Formats: sequence, structure tokens, C-alpha cells
Amino acid sequence: MSELLPPTPGQTIGPFFHPGMLYDGDRDLVPAGSVGSILFHGVVYDGDGVPVPDAMIEIWQADAAGTVSQSTGSLRRDGWTFSGFGRASTGRDGRYTFSTVTPGVTEEGRPPFFAVTVFARGLLDRLFTRAYLPGNDMTGDALWNSVPADRRPTLLAEADGQGFRFDVHLQGDDETVFLRYPGM
Repeated sequence: MSELLPPTPGQTIGPFFHPGMLYDGDRDLVPAGSVGSILFHGVVYDGDGVPVPDAMIEIWQADAAGTVSQSTGSLRRDGWTFSGFGRASTGRDGRYTFSTVTPGVTEEGRPPFFAVTVFARGLLDRLFTRAYLPGNDMTGDALWNSVPADRRPTLLAEADGQGFRFDVHLQGDDETVFLRYPGM
């Protein structure tokens, strides 16, 4: 008879995203293929540059007009209310996708962005970052200006034929800049 071993931290603290955190329409802030819809997508990589198959990404964003939604409906999609929130798990290839709209400018002089949260194995707390959109004037953004110039590209999404690609690197030379909030 084999010996029963104690559970590892990964077995006791997760990630357990697939059984309880995902829901129908979680990654569809707007219906895929609808007028004005884009894909916000990317790959989550670990410190060795290997895609992470069991991560979860959450985004918050303004709508195309720059309005931050106060609508309910984040966890129950009704097919027409834009809540500005979405949640997607990564697949075996580390990829995640959201069907959404290009966020608009919320304040004059501040560039549009996606607020991104990353949950992944080995992380006791989620990570926060931003994905700025290319082609915008960033000079008025305090966060962007607080990041060393050589690290800023990790906060910049790349436009492609579908929308915007934003890869997340959890560690390593290309590590994404993550934000720290006091009290967390």
C-alpha cells in the first residue's frame, strides 16, 4: 500500500479557477463579432518563458466613449449591458481572449487602458497591471511616467488585425510591470 503524502501548496491553495470562478459569457464583454467588437488577447508566460495553462485574467475598462460603467451584470451577462468587466482563463497554450470594445479616454490628457489582474499558480495574491493602447499620447499619465522608460513597453498592448495583444510575463527579463496597492 502506498504512503499518503501531505498535499502541496498548489493542491491546497489552488488555482481552482475552472471549478468555481468561470461562468457563461465571462470573457464576452460584448458579443463576439458585434459591431465595434475587438479581441483583447494574449499569452501568460512563466519565468522560463513557458505559457501558463491555468492562469486567470480579469479586465476592467471604460466603454468606447470613455464612460466607466456603473451597471451591474458583471457576473451575469444579459447580452446588451456593458459592465466593463470580464474574466478569462488561459488555455493549455497559455492564451486568453476577450471580446470587447476599444476603451475610450476617461479624462482629457489621459490615455485609454485596460486594467488587468492576473491570477496564477504560485501567486498567493493577484497581480495588477495596465495594458495601454498604442498610438496615444502618454505624456499626461502619471503611472506611465513613473515607470522607467526601458520597462514601459511591458505595459503597451500591440495592435493587430483582431484588436490588441497583451502578453503577460510573470518573471524574467521581459517581466510585466506590476502595480502595488497600499494595504494589499
